Amino acid sequence: MRIIITGGSGLIGRALTKSFSQDQHEIIILSRNPARITNLPAGTRAVQWDTKTPQGWGELVDGAGAVINLAGENIGGEGFFPDRWTDERKSKILNSRLDTGNAVTQAIQAAKQKPGVLIQASAVGYYGASGDQEITEQEPAGRDWQAGVCQQWEDSTKGVEENGVRRVVTRGGIALTTQGGAFTRLMFPFKFFVGGPLGSGKQYISWLHMADQVAATRFLIDNSDARGIYNLSSPNPMTNKEFAQTIGTVMGRPAIIPVPEFAFRTMFGEVSTVVVDGQRVIPKRLQELGYQFKYPELEPAIRNILGK
Repeated sequence: MRIIITGGSGLIGRALTKSFSQDQHEIIILSRNPARITNLPAGTRAVQWDTKTPQGWGELVDGAGAVINLAGENIGGEGFFPDRWTDERKSKILNSRLDTGNAVTQAIQAAKQKPGVLIQASAVGYYGASGDQEITEQEPAGRDWQAGVCQQWEDSTKGVEENGVRRVVTRGGIALTTQGGAFTRLMFPFKFFVGGPLGSGKQYISWLHMADQVAATRFLIDNSDARGIYNLSSPNPMTNKEFAQTIGTVMGRPAIIPVPEFAFRTMFGEVSTVVVDGQRVIPKRLQELGYQFKYPELEPAIRNILGK
């Protein structure tokens, strides 16, 4: 099966590519700079794209088994500390998602033989800050800026459904992996014995082991009944305080030094909402479809990725 991945060089894209390669699928990663993508697994190649049009790659969609749209500017930035959401950053974050979504839609609409499925990435930030309320896929979008970005990102590929293409939207939580991303930032202070909860510690973190991120995505690709919105998160979201305590337990470190919410908001501005606000997201539709989580509980998940 030919699988096309936008954002394939990112954290989740790399994990998916490795998994697909092991089953001898043909994987095509779309990249602005293919020469920079090295050590590709067998059956994988990088193809140039401008992130805005199907020019030079659109014909590859014809007859593809799946298209996975992950591309978009990193919402927290690439460095260890999150980048502030300036007007310029906000524009780049939103437009990168809309441009790639529109390009994917154009390519699929032009294909004579439509792909089997489109996986459209999104995030649990769609729901906005929701306290301790359990959130399933039926809940409406939040009202903050991040929620608005997620909503527009999802809608950017909605047009393919009019062409009869099965479309699955995955609202992902924090992916647990040591290869980068939000979990690496959360874990780092514990290495120096200064870990603890952020803000009140009462806000929920919706998380997912990377093994489940990959397996659940593949499950949704393979299951022809899968359509619409699916929360990609563990069935057991944890409060920030519980999350910090679990990291401390696994690493053998204290989890008693909190970072006050006002300090975090002062340092990083609006982007701090990603960690000091939260969502208690439940993967109701994924479970109803029959997916069995490899790591439904946090402590075994962290022990696995840290080798403890």
